[in-house]
Amino acid sequence: MYTFVAPLGRALRIAADSCAVVSGDHRRTYAELGSRCRRLAGALRGLGLVPGDRVGVIGLNSDRYLELYLGVPAAGFVLAPVNSRLAAAEMRAILQDAGVRVLFTDGGYAGAVAERAGAAKGAMHSHRGLVSSGLHFMATWPFDRDTRWLVSSPMFHTGGTIAMMATVWSGGTHVMMPSFDPDLALDLIEREGVTHTLLVPTMLAAAASAQLSRPRDVSSLRYLSHGASPITAETLKRTRRAFPGAELLHVYGTTETTPITTLLPHEERILDTRRAASCGQPAVGVDVRVIDASGAEVPPAVVGEIIVRSPSVMTGYWQKPEETAAVLAGDWYRTGDLGYQDEESYLYLVDRAKDMIVSGGESIYSTEVENALSSHPSVDEVAVFGVPDEQWGEAVHAVVVCRAGVTADELITHCRARIARFKVPKRIELRAEPLPKSAAGKVLKRDLRDPYWATRQTRVGGA
Repeated sequence: MYTFVAPLGRALRIAADSCAVVSGDHRRTYAELGSRCRRLAGALRGLGLVPGDRVGVIGLNSDRYLELYLGVPAAGFVLAPVNSRLAAAEMRAILQDAGVRVLFTDGGYAGAVAERAGAAKGAMHSHRGLVSSGLHFMATWPFDRDTRWLVSSPMFHTGGTIAMMATVWSGGTHVMMPSFDPDLALDLIEREGVTHTLLVPTMLAAAASAQLSRPRDVSSLRYLSHGASPITAETLKRTRRAFPGAELLHVYGTTETTPITTLLPHEERILDTRRAASCGQPAVGVDVRVIDASGAEVPPAVVGEIIVRSPSVMTGYWQKPEETAAVLAGDWYRTGDLGYQDEESYLYLVDRAKDMIVSGGESIYSTEVENALSSHPSVDEVAVFGVPDEQWGEAVHAVVVCRAGVTADELITHCRARIARFKVPKRIELRAEPLPKSAAGKVLKRDLRDPYWATRQTRVGGA
């Protein structure tokens, strides 16, 4: 079985003098990276750590973070990355729950862990799973010594580490962004000859806008992927105009699948076709099924819950046997996502099961309403969810960020021409400021929805 030692060991044999990482003014070869990882292992053992002990990290993307990501597991310890954007109490809860013995932090986070706090849910991943995820990626895109991967998503999230195994195994270079900034991303692409990257849709939209308004030389960028949340056709088309030489790839997955599940390569070739709405076919080495409530697989075009089987699926939730049993059944992981497959196993997402709205007995997929609203040229962001309604149980509610001059009535009329009347939002809330987002760039729909349900004892549909 491959462990974290294998990819780094190969890089040391085939590319010892090649640049492994660029981080600000720091540039390290694989020989230097390997040496630092070995010294890190020795230092941790010197502190009394034994195999299986947990090592925490809170910080921004950097060459040091890469050393921890590779060196800690290779030495037999368990790395516990913590979201650096959490509140101090949330950070303490995760560190306490994981039983972290040693913590590495950027300077600004040291005071966040002084007190104790409540429990958290953490997904456990094996060496086999993380290395397998790299192989899934390498079966779709070429990785070699000339690869220059821009690490733009935070490394505490699987989007930030999605290509690290593939890049290391091939002896390529990681170009680090401490945190995402569209102009910095474009400058790094130009200066460092970046060839590959992954951006979540909000990042992709910002980078495309920045490039179209002040073009840089981005001709080195040949592979541009996106994932983590839905994306509009208009954003993809603007991305294509901004980065005409790059192949577009849609990546679908979850933290629990590490994260690659399905891939849609050469998305730029199908932007005006029906399949542009899909998130691709199962990656090489991954099985995807769609099942009904009884657990039986459904035929093509029938909506059900998406389940996944692959060596990259998590082993479970840390110290959460009931939560683990609820999502892991034998070799299969229940994603909680709703969707369907076509006759060639292209997967189409419909909604999260918890985001489905039940209004007057009708099931309404929030993403369908969001797609209708997003097709309006003045809409920048949208979130749709159910709110309490005395007559219907739930009513469709939309929060929309759009350009000045657009009214809620105009958007409702726009929706009525595209979706059934019972799906049209009963109320549209217009906002000028961006919607709240997680560190991974996903819209925090719960933050928008929860105030409407705060005084209710129960919820119908989305929870």
